[in-house]
Amino acid sequence: MTGNSRKIIHIDMDAFYASVEQRDDPALRGRPVAVGSARGRGVVAAASYEARAFGVRSAMPSVTALRRCADLVFVPPRFDVYRAVSRQIHTIFADYTDLIEPLSLDEAYLDVTEDRRALGSARAIAEEIRARIRADTALTASAGVSYNKFVAKLASDQNKPDGVCVIPPAKGAAFVQTLPVKRFHGVGPVTAAKMARLGIESGADLAAQSIEFLRAHFGSHADYLHGAARGIDERPVRADREAKSIGAERTFETDLAAEADLRAALERVADAAWVRIERHAARGRTVTLKLRHADFRTLTRARSTVEAVTTREMLLETGWSLLRAELPVERGIRLLGLTLSGLVREEDVAQPTLPFG
Repeated sequence: MTGNSRKIIHIDMDAFYASVEQRDDPALRGRPVAVGSARGRGVVAAASYEARAFGVRSAMPSVTALRRCADLVFVPPRFDVYRAVSRQIHTIFADYTDLIEPLSLDEAYLDVTEDRRALGSARAIAEEIRARIRADTALTASAGVSYNKFVAKLASDQNKPDGVCVIPPAKGAAFVQTLPVKRFHGVGPVTAAKMARLGIESGADLAAQSIEFLRAHFGSHADYLHGAARGIDERPVRADREAKSIGAERTFETDLAAEADLRAALERVADAAWVRIERHAARGRTVTLKLRHADFRTLTRARSTVEAVTTREMLLETGWSLLRAELPVERGIRLLGLTLSGLVREEDVAQPTLPFG
């Protein structure tokens, strides 16, 4: 089946964690809310739309968030509640298709090429799913409807919150080319900055480049970028998709060398990584530390554990033991990253068994 004959919906819950908190506590409604910790080294796990108006974003240090919004209300995350709501939502999805590719607790791709409920169009399916989510959870979702995953994901962000955007095949390339490349899936801050230096700011700028030019500057990523700029993406929705690894990394404004500074920085990285790990409801057995020196030498160190890493503290302490073995450093460290791999779903982690006697 070719991409243009598919009908793909990308469902993205609106400010999911923060919206659950506002739903469950009426005193938080209409107020700028951050899910996370307000402590000095805390990280924002999610922000309500009221908080986003002040520039508060997920993965932002809490101290920065409070500087941007003095009235910001912090609430601790309740991942068990978010997972329960996510299961409710996925039960709704299953009424429309078996081809569901979850990306996290709050977003998923659905292939609805087969109109199981005879609703007549992919838009109608998306609207009914959104209505059921609202009725069952009192939360809103946005949807992108298109002929492939890449365009559907871009479309879901177009009319947020609580909106739908439909991009048919005939309009895919034109739609993509109006957007800034920094919105493209797979174009992170580093790649976007490199593109800007090359004069590539929009999808149209990217589409104007030859495949040879892209290969020269972006290597193996070039073919994907060349197709994306034209609205092309042949990847199917994979119901069995599992992430291979989940983590986070941070580049520092100044190089760090003191042990206390490195420990504090690693704690912030662990916080950001654990938010993502919880969002995927995943656990893993291998922790990998990424370390980039001031002279840009990069190394990785990994350690596998007998039991799955099930807490943020286990992730941090394993990462810290790997980092401490590399100290002291002469020129400082400019980047730290922590990744968890060897992943299993949380419900598959073996629980201690009770003895018979």
